[in-house]
Amino acid sequence: MTKAFTIAAVGVLRLFRDRSNIFFVFVLPLALVFLIGSVFGGGFTPTIGVSAPDGELAREVVSRLEETDGIGVRSYTARDELVRAVERGDVQAGVILPVDFDEALEGDGTVAVEFLARPDAAGPQLRTAVAAAIAEESALVRAARFGERRGLTEAFDVARRLQGEVSGVEVVTRAVGEALFPSSLGRFDLGASQQLVLFMFLTGLAGASALIETRQLGVIRRMMSTPTGVGTILLGEVLGRYGVVLVQGVYIVAFSLFAFGVDWGDPLGAVAILVVFGAVSTAFAVLMGATFRNAQQAGGLGVILGLGVAALGGSMVPLEIFSPTMRRVAHLTPHAWAYDAFAELVRRDGSLSDILGELGVLAAYALVAGTLAVWRLRVVTTWE
Repeated sequence: MTKAFTIAAVGVLRLFRDRSNIFFVFVLPLALVFLIGSVFGGGFTPTIGVSAPDGELAREVVSRLEETDGIGVRSYTARDELVRAVERGDVQAGVILPVDFDEALEGDGTVAVEFLARPDAAGPQLRTAVAAAIAEESALVRAARFGERRGLTEAFDVARRLQGEVSGVEVVTRAVGEALFPSSLGRFDLGASQQLVLFMFLTGLAGASALIETRQLGVIRRMMSTPTGVGTILLGEVLGRYGVVLVQGVYIVAFSLFAFGVDWGDPLGAVAILVVFGAVSTAFAVLMGATFRNAQQAGGLGVILGLGVAALGGSMVPLEIFSPTMRRVAHLTPHAWAYDAFAELVRRDGSLSDILGELGVLAAYALVAGTLAVWRLRVVTTWE
């Protein structure tokens, strides 16, 4: 058994000695988690930058924006500073009130309020919130002007007081049915589990090339000339591929947990998925490594197969968006079952007992593919 672990350790070390793996195994997965979470993730509060003069009416507008649900407000002293913040994406929109904002409203003139936004979906939504805040303040000013004979300041105070007493139209929004994703879902939670499944399987298939190279270089044949049984050699090679996949999975889970605060749900359930899906990835990797004779062919096919199966299994687009027919087709892949298991843990606060069905299906994949892989590896090892 010690010899098997030694062979496995050598296989894992080869992962770190290849410098190209530094990017594809350690950098790219977390970069995609961050990118997907930044663009599509939930739990995001848009921020409006405001540059406003020191006036009572201007402060009223800022206060109304701050009281708007789902919007954050950040103050800026200079216009240029706010423009740069919008350009860099520090804030999603900017509002610039002119220095004569109060004087213009108290007089008979009009006020030009400048609104800045990046060309994305958040711009029009934030513009509506800004327009609503300014419209409410303008309504008070118009009401105050109506009673201007009593003095604008006094009339404005009366209008402000009466505003809360006059009943208006109340709009109530209710969610009907079950939401695709709960509001408690973190910004990076969905993308992290998808990328975990994608890269564990992809890294496993990439390890098939290393197994083919081991065969081509005669390493297995030389090991067989030593007092080492065929079973020990095969076990070591399989454990080596399994170790590579687990390193990939543990790295994604640990780094995303501490860097992005990803919620992986019940720890026992998450570990169980990691262990079982790692076995699935290893089984298919060994099967490919024992089937192909050319590392280049296995590497190219491994990337295509890994990305294709991942896309079909919900590792690129959430399964909830698929049609019912496509969801049934997706569950021909192990990725979809791992996706469902993580969804149960993260979105529905499930535990290990709630995902036993998904784990059973994944274990069946690992058993069938693993049996074929070991049989094929024994055959080619004996021939070579």
